[in-house]
Amino acid sequence: MRNTFASTLETLARTDPRIVLLSGDIGNRLFDSFKEQYPGRFFNCGVAEANMTSMAAGMALCGLRPVTYTIASFVTVRCLEQIRIDVCYHDLPVIIVGVGAGLSYAELGTTHHSCEDIAMMRALPNMTVVCPGDAIEARLALTAAFKFNRPVYIRLGKKSEPIIHQNDPDFQIGKGILVREGGHEVCFISTGNILPVVIESANILAICGIDAQVVSMHTVKPLDEELLGRLFSSFEIVATVEEHSLIGGLGGSVAEWRSGQRSIKTDLLRFGVKDAFIHGAGGQKTARQSLGLDAESIAKEILKKKPRPLFIDLEAT
Repeated sequence: MRNTFASTLETLARTDPRIVLLSGDIGNRLFDSFKEQYPGRFFNCGVAEANMTSMAAGMALCGLRPVTYTIASFVTVRCLEQIRIDVCYHDLPVIIVGVGAGLSYAELGTTHHSCEDIAMMRALPNMTVVCPGDAIEARLALTAAFKFNRPVYIRLGKKSEPIIHQNDPDFQIGKGILVREGGHEVCFISTGNILPVVIESANILAICGIDAQVVSMHTVKPLDEELLGRLFSSFEIVATVEEHSLIGGLGGSVAEWRSGQRSIKTDLLRFGVKDAFIHGAGGQKTARQSLGLDAESIAKEILKKKPRPLFIDLEAT
């Protein structure tokens, strides 16, 4: 996703001289081409994310279109006050991009884990929260964010994520995307870079006789409430999946919406990071497995709700 972000930003900057990029001491080689073409429009702000955010707000007040970029936990937690007061209070068109969201940097420890950022960002007035599911969505999200002309937080994975979309989907901020057609038993609602895992889990369930539908809810704020209404009236089980805390993320957002829909009887399952820090060592795959966020674990939980007589060794799929 990060390579796609860099190339897309470079392309957009060709036709919009207002675009400037502020980096929190990261991505220097990644942005070599950008710096070469636009030497006066790249600012390495160092390990000073709060200052970087305030700089971006000032640039936006002067008519520029600033993008701040660094590791997701640093671009949100370290400068939450500046995002709240300098950017959101003034409703400024600053695009905040967090790379390595969720557990992408699992091996680097809790400082680099970003499992609370969606909750923080969606709680801020005027902030829009977008979590692309693959590189295609990342490109479309950045393009859409510049047209949005308001504060936007874009939550990216890292690198080498599988491409899910073969063609450009109809991408609109605030509107989910149907990724996999299914029956009427189970619908997965995924957000962010865990989308490939959700697709894999749906494929496992298909072997077991459950044809699950998959939706990429790339925008967590504002939610696509119209789509949610259709899904909860059509499926027996709706399951949200995110590489984020179960508190305040996609699942929490959907639960808040559902609490006001008294006629809905559909079961809601939520898959995410439990309310605890991760102390074990290992990469993203290991962390996901320990949290039950791998494809097999998700499928097993669904099968507990929708058991099938067909025996299948999920470890072999």
